Amino acid sequence: MKTNKAYSKRIRVTRNGKLMSRRPGQDHYNALESGSEKHNKGGMQRLNVTTAIMRRFLPGNGGKKISGTQPAA
Repeated sequence: MKTNKAYSKRIRVTRNGKLMSRRPGQDHYNALESGSEKHNKGGMQRLNVTTAIMRRFLPGNGGKKISGTQPAA
């Protein structure tokens, strides 16, 4: 199975193997928000990826667990 390129371009892997992605809701409807709300939207968030998702979207990993990831509830 091929890697889902659209999904893989939206995530980054840190040196320790954590998967990070951009927080949602940053692109529009920001004019009425306070500065602290805008600031808190910035940055990256850690992804909790299940084995099934890794097998489906990142098959180059072979479904192996990446260090620091936990299954989603």
